[in-house]
Amino acid sequence: MEINESLIRKVAEVARLELTDSEIKKFTPQLREALENFSKLQEVDTKGVKPSFQPVEIKNVLREDVPKQCLTQEQALSQTKHKKDGYFKGPKVV
Repeated sequence: MEINESLIRKVAEVARLELTDSEIKKFTPQLREALENFSKLQEVDTKGVKPSFQPVEIKNVLREDVPKQCLTQEQALSQTKHKKDGYFKGPKVV
């Protein structure tokens, strides 16, 4: 692929960037160098290597959801004085 100023202008247009002529001249060799470095990856022998979509193994860090006995309604309401008809009583909302 030919990396030239017209390509830089096209990429800038697609990315909605307004580049000056001096910026385009500055970025042309930088983009060329970056793409050359990526092309070196084609030389690496990857036969027999499984694709890695996640560099670090993902583990479930949450505990298992095991049902346990919960409080009865009377136990839950036993420590509050703000209760009415077996429910917690909250402030009035207008």
